[in-house]
Amino acid sequence: MEEKADFKKILERLEHANTKKVKVAVTDIDGVLRGKYLHFDKFAAAASSGFGFCNVVLGWDAADVCYDNVRYTGWHSGYPDELVELDPTTERTVPWDNNVPFFLGHFVTADKTPLPICPRQTLRRVVERAEAMGLSPRNGMEFEWFNFRETPQSLDEKGYIRPEPITPGMFGYSLIRAGKESAYFNAVMDELTAFGVPVEGLHTETGPGVYEAAILYSGALESADRAVLFKAGVKDIAARFGIMPSFMAKWNASLPGCSGHMHQSLWNTNGENAFYDPKDPNRMSSTFKSYLAGQLKLLPELLPFFAPTVNSYKRLVDGYWAPVKPTWGIDNRTVSHRVIPGSEKSTRLEVRVSGSDVNPYLAVAASLAAGLYGIEHKMQLEDPPVKGSAYTESNAPRLPHNLLDATRRLADSKVAREILGADLVEHFVATREWEWRQFQDAVTDWETKRYFEII
Repeated sequence: MEEKADFKKILERLEHANTKKVKVAVTDIDGVLRGKYLHFDKFAAAASSGFGFCNVVLGWDAADVCYDNVRYTGWHSGYPDELVELDPTTERTVPWDNNVPFFLGHFVTADKTPLPICPRQTLRRVVERAEAMGLSPRNGMEFEWFNFRETPQSLDEKGYIRPEPITPGMFGYSLIRAGKESAYFNAVMDELTAFGVPVEGLHTETGPGVYEAAILYSGALESADRAVLFKAGVKDIAARFGIMPSFMAKWNASLPGCSGHMHQSLWNTNGENAFYDPKDPNRMSSTFKSYLAGQLKLLPELLPFFAPTVNSYKRLVDGYWAPVKPTWGIDNRTVSHRVIPGSEKSTRLEVRVSGSDVNPYLAVAASLAAGLYGIEHKMQLEDPPVKGSAYTESNAPRLPHNLLDATRRLADSKVAREILGADLVEHFVATREWEWRQFQDAVTDWETKRYFEII
């Protein structure tokens, strides 16, 4: 009833503004934004009763190839429509698209209950669990991404080989490099902020043409919405400048990969930071310690939510600013979970294992759910914080080396089904097994260089 009341006011306002069309979108399993324009009359009907969206968007991969191993949908189902419910709280306008109104949605069943395998609904379930515990989760995403002087056409003609970065060399935090592309740099920061995706910081990273952006923290669901819209928005804006961004985890073996770090905290209903304890040497409350213990314990089982592609595991290698073990430390950037002790307002956890190729809804849901599991079971930290390099000074077992091994761990996890839902885990496992099969069937450049002439 509350959403309908909100939409009533929204519809009145948009109709008064003589709105002709509205843009709406959902995400698929990989976190890719899928959407359409609706005529205002169609949108008005959708606002109150939802609208049909072909359920193939949850039944195909990032390349629009249909899965052959999922129960939810497929040729066996005929790919019918699934109902999408729009969320009025996601209203914003798109500055680079004539300020067209924009809304995000999520999938529901015919009786309007949440569709279990919908990524956004999965995060909503986890947030509701936190709220039932008297906790309000906050999250802030950071993304690194490379930028190339390419178009989809030019890169396709080159066979996706040797893309040209917009700037050369390794020059992190460079005002010179940012100045060279100042129009694009400023458009990303200003237009995304106007899009309701406030960019808190933006700078060059170490690598040719690579940037890093920090998105202002918010409630967990809103932060994932912002993250999805950030990636899609950067691609829209960049095209205007003849630039192609890539959020691929690792495009070049000799360069650092692209991280998608998550900054997290929990807040009590009285407005206090549940992670903060001024009496603790590291200002960590018992709640914080149990939350962290849950994340560390379950990371090996939940890894595909943080490293969802074959390529993700090329980023998780020693010495390249990405963690390879479930470890924690105080302001240590070699660990998977960096504790940032500060004031009551700023004490938080940075989850560093996730890459920029994540589906934000599933990554935030998995990390939050693991932390809540730790709190519910009053888990204790088993190891002291790593003070030096986690690559060499931690005896923690290494995380799975590839998507297949990681997916098998997830498939065997009873806890994952408990905290995220059996239907979601089953579907996601099948999609990752599919992803691995596609890779296994592919003939790569590495193979042709190694075997073409010599063997």
